[in-house]
Amino acid sequence: MAHDPPEEIPGLEHRPSDSPYVERVYRVEEGASGAPAPERMVSVANSNWELIAWTAGGVTNVSVRGPETRPTVVPMGGAMDGAFGVVFRHGAYLRNLPLAGLVDTAVTSPHATERTFVLDGDEWEIPGYGNAEDFVDRLVRAGLLVRDPLVADVLAGDTPLLVTPRSVQRRVAAATGLTQGVIRQIERARQAAMLLRAGEAAADVVHLVGYHDQPHLARSLARFVGRRATQLQKPAPDEIMSLLYKTDAEVRP
Repeated sequence: MAHDPPEEIPGLEHRPSDSPYVERVYRVEEGASGAPAPERMVSVANSNWELIAWTAGGVTNVSVRGPETRPTVVPMGGAMDGAFGVVFRHGAYLRNLPLAGLVDTAVTSPHATERTFVLDGDEWEIPGYGNAEDFVDRLVRAGLLVRDPLVADVLAGDTPLLVTPRSVQRRVAAATGLTQGVIRQIERARQAAMLLRAGEAAADVVHLVGYHDQPHLARSLARFVGRRATQLQKPAPDEIMSLLYKTDAEVRP
């Protein structure tokens, strides 16, 4: 499935991935764009989990961050020196770290240096922007990262054969930490936010994405994006939004 180009964020570089385990790879270099650092970032709801490494005040941290079902505002203030992240596809998950317990939270490595961090009791080299897939392949070979392809197929709109709806629900919840309904609601709100940021009128977004009416759109934006349609169309100059892009999860009008 083709991906819509994510909006540009100062200092952010990002790319899709051909790996069946990886949705997107990104890095943030503070001050790289030459533009003033934003005061805050609106982190919108996101149905994917990710591995993120960041440096602040010379200290490196690495965390596994679970899916987010609500928006949060993150103060920036130039505190972060840089960050790198791997966003994983729906259906990929860490065998010994159930995603159900990671929803709206994160687990931080108990020890991290500029080059290494600890995951599942073992030391791993922190990957870079260009070799994220090699790192992921090592996790797969070690048996830590697994994938349920049925989950990705179901969320892309396919109807599985010989699998009961109840079994599908269990497998989606086990591999993502969320229900199919919540994932689609999050993805629909993200798509609506992208359209509004691109200049689409709210009335048109209602029909394009499949909301009942504008109040329905407004409730969804408040719940998952934390901003009104007018705020998305005319964003504050000192504020950025977290990475917005279209995933393979189907949005049903």
